[in-house]
Amino acid sequence: MSEELLARIDRLESIDAIRQLAAKYSLALDMRDANAWVGLFPEDVKVGAGQVGRAAMRAWFDDTMRLQFTGTSHHIGGHIIEFDDPDHAKGVVYSKNEHETGDEWVIMQMMYVDKYDRIDGRWYFRRRLPLYWYATDLNKPPIGDNKMRWPDQDAYSGGYHDYFPSWKEFWARAGDDGSPVAEPAPLEGFLDTMSRGATAPKIRVR
Repeated sequence: MSEELLARIDRLESIDAIRQLAAKYSLALDMRDANAWVGLFPEDVKVGAGQVGRAAMRAWFDDTMRLQFTGTSHHIGGHIIEFDDPDHAKGVVYSKNEHETGDEWVIMQMMYVDKYDRIDGRWYFRRRLPLYWYATDLNKPPIGDNKMRWPDQDAYSGGYHDYFPSWKEFWARAGDDGSPVAEPAPLEGFLDTMSRGATAPKIRVR
C-alpha cells in the first residue's frame, strides 16, 4: 500500500475520531461522568487560575455541574475539522443545548472553537473555546443585545460573532461593495480564512 493511500486512510480515521470526541464530550457531560469527560483532554490540560491536570478539571466539573444545573442535553450540529499536520487539528462545532436550572428551562445556541492533539495515537481536545449566541428561558425569546440571560444574573454577550471579522464588516456596509469575489479558501484553510488571524476572545462562561 502506498504512503499516500496510508496517509489518506489515517486522515479519514482521524476525522472520525475527532467527531467522536465531540459526541463523547456531550454524552459524558450530560450523564455527569466526570472521569469519562476529563479523559477526553490530555493529562496536562490547563484548567484556569494556574491549575493544570485532569484532577483539577474534574473538581471544576463537579462544582459547576452540581451548583448550576439539575440536568442538561447537548445536541451536536455541523463540525468543520482542518489539520495543521497529521497530529494537530482545529475545528468548529455547533451545539444546541438545554439546561434545567432552578425553576427555569434555559435553551442555548453556541459553537465551540477547538484545538485537537493526537498523543500516543489517540486524539484529545487541547482546548475548547465556547462562543455563545444566546441562553434564555424557553418562553423568553432573546431579542436584542446581551442575549446570555441566565436566571438571577445580569445579561451579557457571549462573543458568538467575535472570532470572525465578517460579522461586523457585513453590518458596517450599506450593501454589497462591488469588490472582486475572493478565491475559494484552501482546502485546509477555511477556518483560518474566516478568522483571519483574529485573537480568540475572552468569554464569560456564566
